[in-house]
Amino acid sequence: MKLLRYGDKDQEKWGMLDAQGRIRTLEDALLTVSGEVLGHQWLAQLQKLDPETLPLLKAERRIGACVPMPRNFVCVGANYADHAAEAGMKTPREPILFLKALSAFSGPYDDIEMPPGSQSTDYEVELGVVMGAKAKRVSEERAMEYVAGYCVVNDVSEREFQTRRGGQWDKGKGYDSFGPVGPYFVTKDEVPDPQALNLWTDVDGERRQDSNTAQMVFGVRHLVAYVSQFFTLHPGDIIATGTPAGVGMVKGFLRAGQVVRMGVEGLGEQRARIVEG
Repeated sequence: MKLLRYGDKDQEKWGMLDAQGRIRTLEDALLTVSGEVLGHQWLAQLQKLDPETLPLLKAERRIGACVPMPRNFVCVGANYADHAAEAGMKTPREPILFLKALSAFSGPYDDIEMPPGSQSTDYEVELGVVMGAKAKRVSEERAMEYVAGYCVVNDVSEREFQTRRGGQWDKGKGYDSFGPVGPYFVTKDEVPDPQALNLWTDVDGERRQDSNTAQMVFGVRHLVAYVSQFFTLHPGDIIATGTPAGVGMVKGFLRAGQVVRMGVEGLGEQRARIVEG
């Protein structure tokens, strides 16, 4: 099942893709669905619906982030050895974690704003893991039971803020629009192996990143269990699992007017224009 959210920012409504890739509205159907949004019970009820019986979305609408704003937007740093190497870092012995400011949360086709005067705005295509159950100190063996599905995340970064302004990475990760999510939330039954997905980024048509999630240092199962040791994850929370080599610090930072396209196999494609914030 592929879900999405459409409408003006902060007023999005739920939709579902049918077999032809058309958007079906869920507004009426959700009146009879119970349980916590994106929780296993909630999703199980939606999966019983026949998309062909749902109303078609008749007018073109903005596509927003594919899930509501999470409680926790967790990111993993240097989780591909080739990216760690290009950044001048050693491959980490444990996952590097940081929290992305929720003010950065945005849609997959929304403009990405560069901070005023920025010369170091960067892109990072990542597999996003969406939680479907409360996870607190879960074992690696059971970690996937707590996962609801997956999405595309762009962990946009301002590298000068991140590395040269002191303190933690968060300074370079949380500017408005620096967290595009979507376009689709894809349930885990449609992704048999999250460690076998191609992911890529193009800037103005030039392929910058081209890799596979098999290259992660720490896989999805390990990351879910690891993160849950430090704080509780809730349904709808996102873990962005790191980016492969080819980011802007090597290939060239972003400039106003450029267009960034990126995708993860089976999860859809983002397209964003870079603008001055």
